[in-house]
Amino acid sequence: MDEASKPNVDLKYRPRLRDTRQLGDGKPELLRSAPEARTSSRLRISKPEHFIGRKGYEQAFLADFNVGIPQPQGEKLQDITPVAGDRSGRLDYEHFSIVMSGSRRIAMFTAANIEGARSVSVSRGDDKWFLDGRIPMDSQLGEGLYIGNRLDRGHLVRREDPNWGPAAKTANADTFHFTNCAPQMDVVNQQTWLGLENYILQNARAWKERCSVFTGPVLGKHDLRYREAQIPAAFWKVLAFLGDDGKPSATAYVVEQDKELWGLEAAFGKYKTYQRSVRKIEEVSGISFGSLSSYDAFSNEELALGGLTLSAELKTLSDIRL
Repeated sequence: MDEASKPNVDLKYRPRLRDTRQLGDGKPELLRSAPEARTSSRLRISKPEHFIGRKGYEQAFLADFNVGIPQPQGEKLQDITPVAGDRSGRLDYEHFSIVMSGSRRIAMFTAANIEGARSVSVSRGDDKWFLDGRIPMDSQLGEGLYIGNRLDRGHLVRREDPNWGPAAKTANADTFHFTNCAPQMDVVNQQTWLGLENYILQNARAWKERCSVFTGPVLGKHDLRYREAQIPAAFWKVLAFLGDDGKPSATAYVVEQDKELWGLEAAFGKYKTYQRSVRKIEEVSGISFGSLSSYDAFSNEELALGGLTLSAELKTLSDIRL
């Protein structure tokens, strides 16, 4: 979509909730009160041949600490969006990969490799987002969801994370695909989530210059319904890295909204960040991280306590335990 065909809407417009109606489970559904989003028939689509040569996530990236790509389990395994030539549903980009949720039309999870020592600064530009031509267009939430409200097009693989080495510009452009986009309220995308991502990238050097990051939404059955989508109430991150002592380590985080999710305050309210166990992320996401939980202090503490779930709210980044 060129500049002349962009929708003429006020992106600062904040829709009001004029009404809600009860779902069968007693949860109110958010009805659309914003103006109908006007979209151009000229969609930006990256053709399949555009991605030739992309290797995507590398599980041997951390040398002897071999970290395989996450594996959806149970219902999540059946929810994978098919990709021609790959039964796993894996979409490979430069330095990262994505598996899509068929029912929700957003990423089930992303997997990225970060090499801090070879990081390249790439200017952001004008943020043109593309659909991925390797999967059907109706399998991806597009521009219409984000017009005329306070939803940000939230990068799941952070734009700067895969921007390293000679292919940094290619990696940067690859992050601007709707497959790597999830609806996040502006407050979480621009503040809380950003702070956590900054922490991860800045510490990549301390972690033997490399780390692997897995990110995804918590896809709840009763998530807020808005326009043609359901808005995730929480997002998770799982990190794998080598500590200062050279030993394999892992840690996990959840960013979520306050409990008043089903009202106006929750839809446009504050998010909280928690450090959680890899084991707990596996439980809420339906995705297995293989043996990664055995390298996570929170997971090991939970097992020692007979399965008790541990959670630590992060009010500042200094509260993070590694």
